[in-house]
Amino acid sequence: MEVTEILGVTVTAPTATGTAVTVSGATYVMLFNSAASTNYAVAIQTAADGTTLSNVTLAGGERIIIRKDPDHVIYAANAAIMLTPVNPRVR
Repeated sequence: MEVTEILGVTVTAPTATGTAVTVSGATYVMLFNSAASTNYAVAIQTAADGTTLSNVTLAGGERIIIRKDPDHVIYAANAAIMLTPVNPRVR
């Protein structure tokens, strides 16, 4: 079983680039698509309204952990995406 330390509260992903969030300055963020069967895209940017560095599409019900710089921000195509700051390196 994989153990992950939760470092803060889960927030709904903002759906516009101008309101993108750092997720409490987290380096590792758990992304969860709470939609049952709809795929949604998530983007990581340099800053709100900044340059898109990378993106990923999560299938309905999919959960992944990403690594980003603490000052980089995240937004998603839909508010079904949930963001949680985590530490996956728990021993």
